Amino acid sequence: MTSEPDIWSQWLLHGRTGGDMEMRGRVLESLRPIRDQVIRGARVRPGDIVLDVGCGDGMIGFGILEAQPEAFVIFSDISAALLEACHGIATELAVRDRCEFVLADAQDLSKVPSESVDAVTLRSVLIYVPDKLSAHREFFRVLRPGGRLSYFEPINAITRDDRGDGFWGYDPGPVAHLADRVVAVFAARQPPGDPMMDFKERDLAAFAEDAGFDPVRLDVDINYSHVIPAEHRLTWEQWLKQSGNPKIPSIGEAIAEALTAEEQQEFASWMRPQVESGRGIFRTGRAFVTARRPEVEAPRA
Repeated sequence: MTSEPDIWSQWLLHGRTGGDMEMRGRVLESLRPIRDQVIRGARVRPGDIVLDVGCGDGMIGFGILEAQPEAFVIFSDISAALLEACHGIATELAVRDRCEFVLADAQDLSKVPSESVDAVTLRSVLIYVPDKLSAHREFFRVLRPGGRLSYFEPINAITRDDRGDGFWGYDPGPVAHLADRVVAVFAARQPPGDPMMDFKERDLAAFAEDAGFDPVRLDVDINYSHVIPAEHRLTWEQWLKQSGNPKIPSIGEAIAEALTAEEQQEFASWMRPQVESGRGIFRTGRAFVTARRPEVEAPRA
């Protein structure tokens, strides 16, 4: 049975890079260090059962199976299409007997029994979760005493354009009035109260602590530059194709929706030289959280 595509699978498998294979390779290369740090934080041991929440296309889960040949991974996601893709990859890699696939929301992992896994991993999942504390309580519940939690989340509140960073980091100059209309397209799809923007890095540590984890470690990495680093520069066509997340259109689609053909040409004449030369502001915020469910739970006050 083939599952119908959804916004999650369409974006992750296609929309994130607009079908550009060179751009896809660069994105995957940039994600490998993140994957590796999440896996290290999980401290997976021989025979461990790992729950990979919001597994997507399986980058973390298959990384665990490769790094620890005696581990077992439960791939969990809200997208049946992505779980089907992971099932196909597991079959191709001949690791199907070391995998399980569970259709579940991070806020409701009731299909996974309590105290049944040794580690929980995730990457860029909580940015889509409205109730992040409930998700952390679910992570705590499914972990055995002594189990480990390890995850990564981008801190989008750091990268928002309210710092005067212009349009996606570029100065809109004389086309600011057009840029505002394009921004309005994105805002209509993803208003300020969206789960992607409703938290800061320290909130993640607080969620883990409130859920019962002890100890909890938060590592934050913030980068800022007035020039786009070479490895992050895109051609004009690549820039237009990219979509920041599954809920929003690509930049090119938003421009087409907001502007007339004549206005699109005016917008491009100003923006294209900046994009292709990297004359923009680059700002990223990244958070890694590692935590442990205590062997013996401390009494609550």
